[in-house]
Amino acid sequence: MSRRRAEEWAKWRGLVSEQSQGGGSVATFCREHSLREWQFYEWKKRLRNAEAAQFVEVRPVEGLVQSSAAGNDAIEVRLAGGRSVMVEPGFDASHLRALLSVLEPGA
Repeated sequence: MSRRRAEEWAKWRGLVSEQSQGGGSVATFCREHSLREWQFYEWKKRLRNAEAAQFVEVRPVEGLVQSSAAGNDAIEVRLAGGRSVMVEPGFDASHLRALLSVLEPGA
């Protein structure tokens, strides 16, 4: 996925997430953000379909699972090139997907 395309997907993930968390109507949200309703619904559908199609099974590697510090239930997501992202309990899944789409385009 090209960088520009990854940024576009990240932008729409953020917009769809913001609207769903805001609790207002799609029509009002689109009007406030100068968006076309049909385009918003089209992206919402694309994102939903892409999310369903990109399920990745995660399995702990024997011997590499360690207890976290007392009271810290964060999960470390290791990326290509030795980078990692720490995910704390209560994270916003849409925000994480948007971040990962920028950090790991095409993954």
